[in-house]
Amino acid sequence: MLTSVCGINWGDEGKGKMVDLLSEDYDIVCRYQGGNNAGHTVINERGKFILNLLPSGILRENVVNVLGMGMVIDIKHLTEEMARLREKGVKITPENLKISDRAVITMPYHVLLDCLEEDRLAGKKFGSTRRGIAPVYADRAMKKCFRMGELFDTDRLYKKAREIAEWKNLTVAGGYGHAPVTAEELISYFEQYGLPLKEYITDTGLYLNEAAAAGKKIMFEAQLGALRDIDYGILPYTSSSLTIAAYAPIGAGVPNLKLDKSIGIMKAYSTCVGEGPFVAEYAGEKAEALRAAGGEYGAATGRPRRVGPFDVVASSYGIRCQGADEVVLTKLDILSFYEEIEVCTAYECDGKLLDTFPYPDLLDRCKPVYETVKGWHCDISKCRKKEELPAEALAYIAFIEKACKCNITYVAVGAERDAVIRLK
Repeated sequence: MLTSVCGINWGDEGKGKMVDLLSEDYDIVCRYQGGNNAGHTVINERGKFILNLLPSGILRENVVNVLGMGMVIDIKHLTEEMARLREKGVKITPENLKISDRAVITMPYHVLLDCLEEDRLAGKKFGSTRRGIAPVYADRAMKKCFRMGELFDTDRLYKKAREIAEWKNLTVAGGYGHAPVTAEELISYFEQYGLPLKEYITDTGLYLNEAAAAGKKIMFEAQLGALRDIDYGILPYTSSSLTIAAYAPIGAGVPNLKLDKSIGIMKAYSTCVGEGPFVAEYAGEKAEALRAAGGEYGAATGRPRRVGPFDVVASSYGIRCQGADEVVLTKLDILSFYEEIEVCTAYECDGKLLDTFPYPDLLDRCKPVYETVKGWHCDISKCRKKEELPAEALAYIAFIEKACKCNITYVAVGAERDAVIRLK
């Protein structure tokens, strides 16, 4: 069984929570794209954890966790993240954490260049997390990057570091006028943070193929959502990786394998971190009330999330992009304070009504068209069975299910593991 857990919208849908819950039935959890530019928040009986690079399955001792070849790995951040989890009693060994030898290393100059470019863009910035993601993926495409497997041959690695430093300074110093990077700095970075990780690095593609052949159940954990995919998202306000489920086997290192199931995660309302078009966005007091109720601040950056009502147009598009066989609706409890709940069911663009997601350049000209659904106006955070949910909450779920033409199988009414209700 190969299953992908992926985001339907702009990210921050609650994927980590669901991976933590569902991984009980899986042998392996694999991240297949992205870096430390987003976070998965998991709350269980062991405490609260914010994971940026490590798969959410790391919190289960019987699960093997894989960082796939499609990832870009900040080795300093990874080292520190592993240390934080160990302080909380989480076991991390080469037996339960395996890093692809083909994954690309995010270097300090990638972070530097990310920050320099965002500062140069000023008011026209893309809303980067300033963690070097776009520069490192760009270098990968230019074939001028470092991969984890290179840590096994330091003579060759350090020679390459000198060549890369010379090349990179054409941009760092020559373009931005910043102090140049030095080969010595890069070598020191590898020695301090890279070499200690060697025991975790392996051919994860081979490992996953052998595991699948042996009948192991593998879950692929995505970062961000469909609307942040570099090809299918709202370019240029996207990540620099492929966030869609179809990429999971490729980014994991097993392009020969096929998914059996795609589980999409979406919130009961809309949130977005960063810049770019967000058609159904609330402002002022309406936004503050929803943001406060949902605690909507980025797990990786702490940035306040932009918020709004559920967006049928964007969500339907995300469900299609992710090929979602079933959908999990999270944070339904946050809407409990509403007597009436708005839902964006269409866009109005230049006098035309749109019920399908348009080309991204048109989004700035779109306005939301709302329908109103009766709220339940009571606390549902203690509900643990479908039968305990108010009729109005079930009607809201059914409204979204029909509008998005999706199969909602779970709903979350709290942050804890047991606050997830199976509907079907």
